[in-house]
Amino acid sequence: MGPEDLPSLLAGSAEVVPAEELERKLTLGRPLRVKLGLDPTAPVVTLGWAVVLHKLRQFQDAGHTAVLIVGDFTAQVGDPSGKTETRPRLSQEEVRGYAERLLDQFWGILDPERTEVRYNAEWLEPMSMEEILRLSASTTVARMLERDDFAKRYAEGKPISIMEFLYPLLQGMDSVAVEADVELGGRDQTFNLLVGRDLQREFDQEPQVALTTPLLVGTDGVQKMSQSLGNYIGITDPPDEMFGKLARVPDELIPTYRLLALDFFRDPTEAERVEKGLEDGSLEAWDEKRRLAREVVDLYHGQGSGAGAEERFDRIHRERELPEEVPNLAIPPDLVIDGRVYLPKLLAVLRFADSNSHARRLIEQGGVRLDGQPVDGDALELPANELKGRVLQVGRRGFARLG
Repeated sequence: MGPEDLPSLLAGSAEVVPAEELERKLTLGRPLRVKLGLDPTAPVVTLGWAVVLHKLRQFQDAGHTAVLIVGDFTAQVGDPSGKTETRPRLSQEEVRGYAERLLDQFWGILDPERTEVRYNAEWLEPMSMEEILRLSASTTVARMLERDDFAKRYAEGKPISIMEFLYPLLQGMDSVAVEADVELGGRDQTFNLLVGRDLQREFDQEPQVALTTPLLVGTDGVQKMSQSLGNYIGITDPPDEMFGKLARVPDELIPTYRLLALDFFRDPTEAERVEKGLEDGSLEAWDEKRRLAREVVDLYHGQGSGAGAEERFDRIHRERELPEEVPNLAIPPDLVIDGRVYLPKLLAVLRFADSNSHARRLIEQGGVRLDGQPVDGDALELPANELKGRVLQVGRRGFARLG
């Protein structure tokens, strides 16, 4: 628990503000209070979300106190970071339901015995109007418009609610309430973390260090990993589904996935070695992608799980003569009703069938398979989360990996 831990704590980080302050704080001779705030707005911890959780675990392993803020209050406001429009508000019941599911997943990465869990409704819900006015007086509209997402929306004439301006201030109050020494977050959280520093000064506290991590790009290779976009890999995905999703990550993202999903908290030099090998041709992308998939599956499901998933993946592709590259097709959100998808309609919408009735006939004739297994004609409504990541085959030449 000292400055000798600095290199490992910085591995895989995007930015530290101010850079020299973290090293100084590590010499204080006491455990630092390292805060991570997570709003429970979705039910799954993704590999992208896991990056900052593993960073928090690194601080735990170095002897520091992990302070996990469950944003049961701020989640009802909605973080505007990176958003192009106002987010719909979630009900308290929705937020609490997500929170219960997420905490179980957090403990797959964090040590619960060394984690201080706090709910920010504890201090935000009782705030008086006088306290809210003091909070809002601590910044200006001009300062808020320094944020890229707010500035872009303002320039385009898109509405920005006062509630959204309050979000960074409410998140900053979390830092004041728990007296954070360090706050972690994804790179899109930089502005919010710096507002926390400002508010701590306002309340006569020493400002926290803001440490951000890169955003993991989703399986589409374009946008950041997000459950709302469907381009995510969940840490609780079944081994076969997890392996299949990782197998379709674009080749150019292999080093990034190695670093952020595995190596920054194990051996950062391995990601560098792989990147150089892929560049000079001494390593094959497909071999490295398979190894990446095996190791990530092992990380979350136990040693040997990756090899088992790889064997089943190969068997399906070999025995059913699947092409090496299977196109990815997203399940349209409007087809998901009460969490289930009517398969004939999905086939028609994805243009594997001319109509629902045509799709039903294909299924009855045994011409539709999921991961190589014929679809049961008596079970045509399937859970959407069980379809994602599976290979749909229609006839001999129609293939798609559902996402």
